[in-house]
Amino acid sequence: MASGRLLHTATLLANGRVLVTGGYNRSAEIYNPVTGTWSRTADALNTHRAATATLLPNGQVLIAGLGGAEWNSGISSELYDAESGTWAATGDLGTPRLSHTATLLPDGRVLVTGGADREYAGAVLSTAELYDPATGTWTPTGPMAEARRDHTATLLSNGKVLVTGGTQASGLLQSRAELYDAATGTWSPAGSMAVARAYHSATLLPDGQVLIVGGGGSDWNGSTSAELFDPATGTWAMTTGMARPRRYHSATLLPSGLVLVTGGFHEYTGILTQAEVYEPSLGAWRAAGPLATGRYLHTATLLTGGRVLVAGGFSNGDQSSAEVYTPSRTWASTGSLASPRSAHTATLLPDGQVLVAGGVNNDEDLATMEVYDPASGTWSTTGALAWPRYFHTATLLADGQVLVAGGGNDDEDLAAAEVYDPALGTWSVTGALASPRYYHTATLLPDGKVLVAGGVNNDGALATTEVYDPASGTWSATGALASPRYYHTATLLPDGKVLIAGGVSDGGDLAAAEVYDSALGTWSATGALASPRYVHSATLLSDSKVLVVGGYDNGSGFLATAEVYDSASGTWSVTDSLALPRYFHTATLLPGGKVLISGGGDESGGFLATAEVYDPSSGTWSTTGALASPRYFHTATLLLNGKVLVSGGGDNSQGILTGAELYTP
Repeated sequence: MASGRLLHTATLLANGRVLVTGGYNRSAEIYNPVTGTWSRTADALNTHRAATATLLPNGQVLIAGLGGAEWNSGISSELYDAESGTWAATGDLGTPRLSHTATLLPDGRVLVTGGADREYAGAVLSTAELYDPATGTWTPTGPMAEARRDHTATLLSNGKVLVTGGTQASGLLQSRAELYDAATGTWSPAGSMAVARAYHSATLLPDGQVLIVGGGGSDWNGSTSAELFDPATGTWAMTTGMARPRRYHSATLLPSGLVLVTGGFHEYTGILTQAEVYEPSLGAWRAAGPLATGRYLHTATLLTGGRVLVAGGFSNGDQSSAEVYTPSRTWASTGSLASPRSAHTATLLPDGQVLVAGGVNNDEDLATMEVYDPASGTWSTTGALAWPRYFHTATLLADGQVLVAGGGNDDEDLAAAEVYDPALGTWSVTGALASPRYYHTATLLPDGKVLVAGGVNNDGALATTEVYDPASGTWSATGALASPRYYHTATLLPDGKVLIAGGVSDGGDLAAAEVYDSALGTWSATGALASPRYVHSATLLSDSKVLVVGGYDNGSGFLATAEVYDSASGTWSVTDSLALPRYFHTATLLPGGKVLISGGGDESGGFLATAEVYDPSSGTWSTTGALASPRYFHTATLLLNGKVLVSGGGDNSQGILTGAELYTP
């Protein structure tokens, strides 16, 4: 912008441009989203700070509020005409005010409520007024029960206006809410929020509820908290809080139904660059890309097309700066699992559906099964396992059936194996492993058999490996690993051999890698990883190389490093590192040859919603849209339509998850 501003207004005009005006001067500017440029328009007739701007049905913009202390022409209301680019005075407010609210009513009138009658040491107001565009005049209407400033006002689906929170005359924060009925011009109580708030935000959600966020004063929990008002019942309920406390922030309803919260300030964090997105269907927050400039008392305007213009505000940087947020269209919620679960398996069936098996939830080990149908985006239950189990493996066999092997539950480590028949939706017991094991790997070999390698049980890390023959339903021992290991990875190479990399043994973390030759039934050493690691990921790339990412090393901690294995030379080379270290994440080869990394745990002890994409052609990573819910011990499955289904997992704040999300590359 040409001028730095805070406590200004921003209004989306009928032509798709944005009018920004006021703050600490009379100037006004127009933002053109098509060109991304600003241009000056006529100055307003008065300085308006902490005023309101309302787009009227005729396309004009009503600015209402007290003039600034340093210069005041006495005009408390004026109209901007976008067609002529000019300002004209209109009827004055009965009580000039600032830090009030203005709401466009369904009949075209504008309701102004509360505020203060002076900028410094002003009286806090309970009065309300109505502006009639047909006559250009203000008339008083019923006063609120409570005097308040720095509050919110939200037009509900039923035409009433919900006023919440604010600062009282005593200077204390307000928790009570009121409802205005335009038909009668009267107010009625609307209950109390759990947290007293001012400088918070209120957003009408698509389902008619109102989301109240932040503004809980200097208290950390109060200023991260969020609540929902249900007009149908007139009741309040807490919802999941934000990751960071904030007030003086902005909140914008996106076309997707999500709510974007940007910037703000809090004593514990200072001026915020961080942004977060609330997903109403999950009642959960996820991180959004950070602002380039931390700011508060700024404006946020939803542009035509769904982008958001953030402008001005108090900042440690340039208060004339502006930036545009483009919502991520990469993740979307899909149907929820019937049972919360983590440490489960997910297998793509030949018909394109996804079978989720076992796992653990907050209360028990699971034997239950569910099937996801991408066509409808819904889950349905199917036949249960004979044994509840988690940290098992699931392998799609050549005949379309699914082999589940090993794992554990609270009672025992399992050697038992079962086979699922999708045509019948039932399980049958098959031959058991010679050794119970979990944290092992299972790989479908070119001849249709399944190689199970390593793992751990009560006796410690395992070097033994076994091969399952679907024709006979039996297991047979094959060559042992040189190094016992679990939490490793196994990757089928194009030549039919299997690469085992990393993991942990009773003696420590491993960098060693081995290759299995199924024709000989033997293992041979290959080049070692540059960094020992376990609970990492390994992905076969389109060029036949193998990408290993992240994990943990007891010496180095959480890893962001990545390496690429060349099977032709049997050597590893270091490639670009992740933006964030992570472990227990997922890695999925996308149809275009890139690799999607999602979720996992990090060095703070928390869990991640962030996702990154690796491009093998450049050897570099880029961030992509974040998951709605942080999660680890989840699954990620590439669907036949090229999307990626992420399901379940765990999160510090929400526990074990039922939610599932779809990633569109």
